[in-house]
Amino acid sequence: MNEHSASLTKDAPPVISEPRPGTAPPATGRWSGYWHLLVARMKELKREPEVIFWVFAFPLLLALGLGIAFRNKPAEATSIAIVQGPGAPDVASMIQQSRHSAFIHVQLLDREAALKGLRLGKFDLVVVPDSHGGVEYRYDSARPESVLSHAEVDDALQTAAGRKDVVPTSIVTSSEPGSRYIDFLIPGLIGMNLMNSGMWGIGFALVDMRQRKLLKRFVATPMRRSDFLLALMSSRFVLMFVEVGLLLIFGVLFFHMRVLGSVATILLLGAIGSATFGGLGLLTASRAQKIESISGLINVVMMPMWIFSGVFFSYERFPAIIQPFIKALPLTALNDALRATILEGASLASQSGRLAVLLLWGGISFALAVRWFRWT
Repeated sequence: MNEHSASLTKDAPPVISEPRPGTAPPATGRWSGYWHLLVARMKELKREPEVIFWVFAFPLLLALGLGIAFRNKPAEATSIAIVQGPGAPDVASMIQQSRHSAFIHVQLLDREAALKGLRLGKFDLVVVPDSHGGVEYRYDSARPESVLSHAEVDDALQTAAGRKDVVPTSIVTSSEPGSRYIDFLIPGLIGMNLMNSGMWGIGFALVDMRQRKLLKRFVATPMRRSDFLLALMSSRFVLMFVEVGLLLIFGVLFFHMRVLGSVATILLLGAIGSATFGGLGLLTASRAQKIESISGLINVVMMPMWIFSGVFFSYERFPAIIQPFIKALPLTALNDALRATILEGASLASQSGRLAVLLLWGGISFALAVRWFRWT
């Protein structure tokens, strides 16, 4: 190119391309890039059929399996072994004539076989009668069923020997909706699912785009970095409504769970939780280069919350010294807020402390992700 042609090119007016027939003109405005990115991300989800299973089907199957496994059912019978010898038939007869006989299975065995069965878990308790009319109990104090068996058998023998209860008592079992394991489980599964979809759905997708060199193409556009990351996070909101709704409807229809709180409050908590874990997913994937790297990082971030945040059992079982750490985790705050709203009908205002934990985690994570994010 000579100087004359270069000057003509420099002075020539800019060429404005006309839109092709049948295509809409590009949107304008501050948020046009964000909306285009959000729509594009939602279309990409159609190409990922595994999302349907892991985001929607897997939590329902997990809730169904655990709900059936821990459903309300009659008390299980305990199995005990009585060591053969003097007094063994009398002890067996006293147990079989007691009020607990329907829940106690008795076998008369020699000493070696009885102790071996206890060691292998075949028996919950071994009763060794002595020559003076007393008995010796052998059981594993670390096994709850063994401790319970000792209490039941001892009560049966003491009652058969003439002991009378001084204080009259009555028993009322609690199996109403709201006090069962499935009622505790469903809110925990909602929180866990929001964490999984936020971390994997955003972090994994971001690194996958980086590894396939797709992010390099965005560098040449006037798109804002914050718009791109915010669009990735927002794409989870659409899925969030379906995730939360499916699990709640499933719990109500299959297990007659009572939802005492406002549905709008539950959805708002879900949206805040989804944004929080979306921010954590962005931060985790802001510099990761390979799928293997982001998989390890996501597991490192999620593992403490899987263990400590009370998804499948109460975190109150952990020592008091680590309770402040557990309550500072975002999944703990989300699970506690969901359970309080769903099971107790708590208002949104009463969850201000837990909301603050979620917003701090989400806000700080997103800010750091925008600052540290790398396109390549």
